[in-house]
Amino acid sequence: MSINSKDLISVINAKFIGSKEAVLIDHISIDSRSLQNGSQTLFFALSGVNNDAHLFIPDLIEKGVQNFVVQYIPENCTEKANFLVVENTLNALQEFAGYYRNLFHFPIIGLTGSNGKTIVKEWLNFLLSPDYNIVRSPKSYNSQVGVPLSVISINENHNLGIFEAGISTVNEMAKLEKIIKPNIGILTSIGSAHDEGFLNLVQKIDEKLLLFKDCPIIIYQKNEVVDSCLTQFVAEYMTHPRKLFSWSFTDKSADVFVQKKEIKNDHTQIEYRYKKENFNLEIPFSDSASVENAISCLLVLLHFNYDQTTIQNRIEMLYPVQMRLEVKNGINNCSIIDDSYSSDFQSLKIALDFLESQKKNASKTVILSDIFQSGFSNEELYSKVADLIASNKINRVIGIGETISAFADKFSNIIIFPTKNEFIDAIESLNFHNETILVKGARSFHFEEIVSLLEEKTHETVLEINLDAISHNFNYFKSKLAPNVKMMVMVKAFGYGNGGLEIAKLLEHHKVDYLGVAFADEGISLKNGGIKLPIMVLNPESTSFPSIIQYQLEPEIYSIKGLNAFLKIAREKNLKDFPIHIKIDTGMHRLGFEENTLQELINTLKGNSTVRVQSVLSHLATSDDPKHYDFVNQQIALFEKLSSRLISELNINPIRHILNTSGISNFPKAQYNMVRLGIGLYGVSNDSSEQKYLENVGTLKSIISQVRTIPAGDSVGYGRRFMAEKETKIATIPIGYADGIARLWGNEVGFVVIKNQKAKIVGSVCMDMLMVNVTEIDCKEGDSVIIFGESPTVIEMAEALKTIPYEIMTSISQRVKRVFFR
Repeated sequence: MSINSKDLISVINAKFIGSKEAVLIDHISIDSRSLQNGSQTLFFALSGVNNDAHLFIPDLIEKGVQNFVVQYIPENCTEKANFLVVENTLNALQEFAGYYRNLFHFPIIGLTGSNGKTIVKEWLNFLLSPDYNIVRSPKSYNSQVGVPLSVISINENHNLGIFEAGISTVNEMAKLEKIIKPNIGILTSIGSAHDEGFLNLVQKIDEKLLLFKDCPIIIYQKNEVVDSCLTQFVAEYMTHPRKLFSWSFTDKSADVFVQKKEIKNDHTQIEYRYKKENFNLEIPFSDSASVENAISCLLVLLHFNYDQTTIQNRIEMLYPVQMRLEVKNGINNCSIIDDSYSSDFQSLKIALDFLESQKKNASKTVILSDIFQSGFSNEELYSKVADLIASNKINRVIGIGETISAFADKFSNIIIFPTKNEFIDAIESLNFHNETILVKGARSFHFEEIVSLLEEKTHETVLEINLDAISHNFNYFKSKLAPNVKMMVMVKAFGYGNGGLEIAKLLEHHKVDYLGVAFADEGISLKNGGIKLPIMVLNPESTSFPSIIQYQLEPEIYSIKGLNAFLKIAREKNLKDFPIHIKIDTGMHRLGFEENTLQELINTLKGNSTVRVQSVLSHLATSDDPKHYDFVNQQIALFEKLSSRLISELNINPIRHILNTSGISNFPKAQYNMVRLGIGLYGVSNDSSEQKYLENVGTLKSIISQVRTIPAGDSVGYGRRFMAEKETKIATIPIGYADGIARLWGNEVGFVVIKNQKAKIVGSVCMDMLMVNVTEIDCKEGDSVIIFGESPTVIEMAEALKTIPYEIMTSISQRVKRVFFR
């Protein structure tokens, strides 16, 4: 990309304000965190309900960015940069992407549907890449923002594009169609995703079909509803001749009729009829979703007139697609970012931004294979890669492959290995220690072996944490706040069992005002991890006061004894205005100053310059229970009275906060200056009507260790608490009460999910294992098992066990590996 910044004025209908000379733009950015932002960046300041990128513009100017697309110019910035002022920056980004797309005239494949878009896209990239220089959507960049960013990555040397489009409601696809302008359309499986955004299934299909408004060919699986929608769609756009290229398992009128399907050894053999001829094809998967996705790819290959031998040879090499970037614990206190299945220039830029946002250690290492399908010459490509590495301040680069080895002189800090095996042989000598490592490799390099070697070895039970869901839930609750109300987020108890440091880093990106922990050691751990946000310690012990001061944590003070103890140490250290937080007891009767102790508190603090009352807080006892809302209102009234007295008599202006998660939703008039978000961040609400707006954060997974069949009359587990009434198939799962699974969840009270089917837990939950009944499930050793997540939810488990979701979540042992992903 090389576009004059002032040439864009008419493209996006902008008003130019600025004093800088026009520059050639070679990078588009919406992420203020990115270290790739520079003098040739055009930054689109996107503004939504919960976030406003205009707030970051002064910092970006300091970092050298000179050109911005904005809805307004921040104060004192007019003379410091160039601004293209528009009515809506997202619309401007989409208009620019549409303009940029029209500069290129090669074929574009556009995909939409409910399921399978990303997998079909990645498989098509693999199948067609020997013959085309392909540009495609990175990862799942298929949204109103992701699509334009994907299309902007096109360059002059590409000759095929593959872009996916995802929508969640009506009136969205028309915008994406103008950006992608596909020549070949693929409608993947239609499922229940985003059903809430549409009146019915027909409306959802009609909206998705708008991607193909000017598309000459549409590939799809025949069924009655889709056929009906397509008939109406084609009639509506008769001015555009088009071909409907269909396939089916049941309808012989389809262009490709799959007349036989047989599963053997985890492979699926199909026989299909096309143009009155029969052909055989082996697909290296047995699950129905993968088979359907592979058949969609087959139709593309047929449309491109590939011969049957080439089709078979390539499809039999298809592989499971890693859908996301994952953060894993590594050896020697390293952190591993696993991106071991693709290597192209655009996805490298995204992975480096992710590395910066998730770095656990100051030192950053990138292990990089040869890069394919960049659209650049090797000379230009590796020059760009070297510049990218330098701008991201990577401490060490390890290049693996013959091509990157040939251009090693372009990098200032690279270690070269011609092959993966040579790197593996030398891995001990490379001394990986206290660093964050991005493993980024093309599929053919099999870098998953490198990830396995660098990964900390734990058992096969993992708790997957969806960082995007954390962001979604945070923004949901933030949208409920009045302007200028601050947000404290609770990350105590290891982030409610989800992982404190990683979540704190994400919250730091979201610019929360405070983090809350229970004890000093939790706050110290976050500070040692590089967290710079202010951290409040809610339950400080007097013995921890020296450490609290040393690490610049902020203690909650809830008693005269505690206050005097802290003041004594503060005076010894000659502190001045050290921030403390005063806890008032308004009826919880757990911790805090009661009304009869308030005068002594005031007398102690009056005229004291050693400490500063940063905030005054209390805690609601029943904000989630409508039966006790009168009590909540009494608490709020008492808090108003006592905190106002403190403010008046001490002549201070502290932050005031009393609302917890359920309080944010149920008592909006009591937001004061700050609220405290806890369990809601992790996707749990006590209000069922609100729960549907939150996303699941944690999914606890394991695998099947062993499968056996027992005869009627045999028992399972300690105490013979399960007796088989008939021949029964039993699977053993390597997770037990030492991992946090309550023993009460056993004996057919609880269940796990295998192959989307419930499997009841039989017998007692053991320390390290549990057993489930899989008689009706086609499963084998090594298959994945969901312990909790979307089903069963932690809410369902808590109800069955007569406890609360907090207990379920915080009980998961730290021996269970946490895997963070986006």
